[in-house]
Amino acid sequence: MHPRFRLFTCACALVAGLTASLGASAETFKVGATATGVPFTFLDVKSQSIQGMMVDAAQAVAKAGGFEVEIQQTTFAALIPSLTVKKIDLISAAMLRTPAREKVVQYSDPVFRYGEGLIVRADDSTAYTRMEDLQGEVVGAQVGTVFIDELNKRGIFKEVRGYDSIADLMRDLALGRIKAGFADRPILAYQMAQGSHDKVRLVDSYQPVIMGEVCLILRKGEPTTLEQVNKGIAAIKADGTLDRIIEKWKLN
Repeated sequence: MHPRFRLFTCACALVAGLTASLGASAETFKVGATATGVPFTFLDVKSQSIQGMMVDAAQAVAKAGGFEVEIQQTTFAALIPSLTVKKIDLISAAMLRTPAREKVVQYSDPVFRYGEGLIVRADDSTAYTRMEDLQGEVVGAQVGTVFIDELNKRGIFKEVRGYDSIADLMRDLALGRIKAGFADRPILAYQMAQGSHDKVRLVDSYQPVIMGEVCLILRKGEPTTLEQVNKGIAAIKADGTLDRIIEKWKLN
């Protein structure tokens, strides 16, 4: 073969290879996240986009796992239904792993671990330490959370009220419509630190009973996707990316 022809053939092969690689795009997963779970997931009014620790984590996992993500705003109670009917492909939110949920969906390796927090009115100085301290009272929690399930299961309260968001829960608590509220402790701590909820307080003496793991959540029967996600989680744990995300959102 003439040297010039050989060089031309090699150049064509290289161009073809580059064209193929440029044409092959990474798979994109639609990720459901809530607008009311600061600092895990929330709507940033300036950018009109969903931001937060679990959004950063999902994006970092995607980069390390070799896929892309598109964040979609979804109410908390609609996250699992949206996943099962394939409106979204992943859930990245403060949704703790539970046996009941694992019957419907599958969880990735853990991303973060925490328990529930207790809030009461600011003028209530009682040092509550457990749920039983509020027996016979009207209490509240967010709809779709493990906390409202636990409150109902205990059967010791006068009434358990469900709320669409923690903001709604705090509003009713401040107005005296409920005695106490239970929600994700990191979310409560973050919101209280912003100084905009001076009519309620987070009870430091309260000891959580529902410790759980926050993971990325997938449909059952998708082992390839689970492998990609877990690969990404392992990578961001190993290189310190996850630690930096947790520190950024003041969750450690």
